Formats: sequence, structure tokens, C-alpha cells
Amino acid sequence: MTPNWLTHLILVALLGLLGTTAAQSFWNHPRKPPGSSAHLAGLPPEARQTLDRIKRGGPFPYGRDGIVFQNRENRLPPKPRGYYHEYTVPTPGARDRGARRIIAGPPGEYYYTQDHYRTFWRIKE
Repeated sequence: MTPNWLTHLILVALLGLLGTTAAQSFWNHPRKPPGSSAHLAGLPPEARQTLDRIKRGGPFPYGRDGIVFQNRENRLPPKPRGYYHEYTVPTPGARDRGARRIIAGPPGEYYYTQDHYRTFWRIKE
């Protein structure tokens, strides 16, 4: 019998070969509850690159990268204004910034959303 982690790894690799739509379907699987965490290795490569830029302090390709994220929907833990900042995660094929973002709190606190703030995953490194 194949261990769960190996099955998961094979599935993620296959989804990567199938393209973005299939990978997004896996990422949005209904059994993955909103607010849960995601390991860095499970994020799209563009999200990992954006996280590296955040940690280095830039440069950022989008003028709105680094603006204050206001958490209006209260989907992240409540914090004072200015605590969170948002950064664009490029979406292949999109003509605009797309819907993917990383929201950063103090160093080490990062959240990923691929649906423009409807759901978030805490990034675990």
C-alpha cells in the first residue's frame, strides 16, 4: 500500500503536468477548509517567488505591492490597521494582477489567497 504522503506527492506532480486549472481544482478541494495552512512546497511557483521577494524587501513588479491590507472581510485574525500588507502573486495568462495574493504580517506570518480574499491559507515553511 502506498503511504499517504507519496500518493499526495504523485497527485501534485500529475496536476502540475495537467496545468493550472487542474492544480487550482486540487488546491480548492472542498475537504481543504478555509483558514487551514499550506506548506510552502504546495504553493504555486509564482507564490514562492513572491514570498522570496517579500523576505528580500523587493523589488516588486506591481505598484500596489506592499500596500496596507485592511482585512475588511475579517477573514484573517483581527489586528490593528497597518499590521497586514498585500503582495501580488502573478497569474500565468492573466492580463491584470489576477486574484492571487500573499498577505504578510510581521516577519514569519504569511497568508495565501488565490480567490481575491475569499479564502486564506496560512503559509507554513
